[in-house]
Amino acid sequence: MFKGSITALITPFDTNGEIDWPAYDNFVEWQVEQGSHGVVPCGTTGESPTLTHDEHKKLVKRCVEIVNKRIPVIAGTGSNSTAEALELTQEAKDDGADAALVVTPYYNKPSQEGLYQHYKLLNDKADIPIIIYNIPGRCIIDMTNDTMARLAELKNIVGVKDATGDLGRPLDLRNKIGNDFCLLSGNDDTATAFLAQGGHGCISVVSNVAPALCAQMQEAWMNGDIAKMSRCRDLLAPLNKALFTEPSPAPVKYVASQLRLCVNNIRLPLVNATKACEKNLDTAITHANLKTVEATPLKAHG
Repeated sequence: MFKGSITALITPFDTNGEIDWPAYDNFVEWQVEQGSHGVVPCGTTGESPTLTHDEHKKLVKRCVEIVNKRIPVIAGTGSNSTAEALELTQEAKDDGADAALVVTPYYNKPSQEGLYQHYKLLNDKADIPIIIYNIPGRCIIDMTNDTMARLAELKNIVGVKDATGDLGRPLDLRNKIGNDFCLLSGNDDTATAFLAQGGHGCISVVSNVAPALCAQMQEAWMNGDIAKMSRCRDLLAPLNKALFTEPSPAPVKYVASQLRLCVNNIRLPLVNATKACEKNLDTAITHANLKTVEATPLKAHG
């Protein structure tokens, strides 16, 4: 069961727009040290739409090597081409990822049966746990709970990242499928409410820059410490809002740069956060009491 605070990793770029491998190495290690319960390389927050296939594969492989089984690595492997999604998922398995996060096929607008067949093929041909990523706001399509319940009967379909914003859905899914199906929120601003509705954790953007606080919030819920969970939630609230006032991951990359985690660089067609957004982010950084990171460089990975 995947649970807790799972970071949807940013991909650091240098000033030339190339992957900053030393920054990536240090960033992944920092996530483990800070208590994150899992990491997701090459998701939307990692700017997967602008990564080359070679970059995608190398990022997953490097992440697996650095984490070294200390926490789960859930590789983003989705595509609106089923064949490409299968290739990426098989590669993630071969590279040692613990699971694959597969977004619903965007732009094509498949039917519910098309969605079922897409994931069934991945289930049948890629022997790795698969988490469905349902995000209608980006993909236009919405996988229904009934379709998800059908997929949950398959061996390798183990959970969902739910970014619908509908807090009735996790409770309905739990009643339909049972508690063994992993329910992960895809929305930081309702992460605690999602837990109260039967969820098991959150695949988080905020935990890129506040990993310890996000992990403590999730652990407090697991331990029944509602007071501590509430304190963490309230410290994170301004960040939860400010990080999504402009297209992600531009805002979180600005915060990461302020914490000295990476250069503030993002690939087109996205652009850096505006000055107005940066001002709100600075206020949120202070509210959450985030500190700059003095990372110890890791030995380079091949």
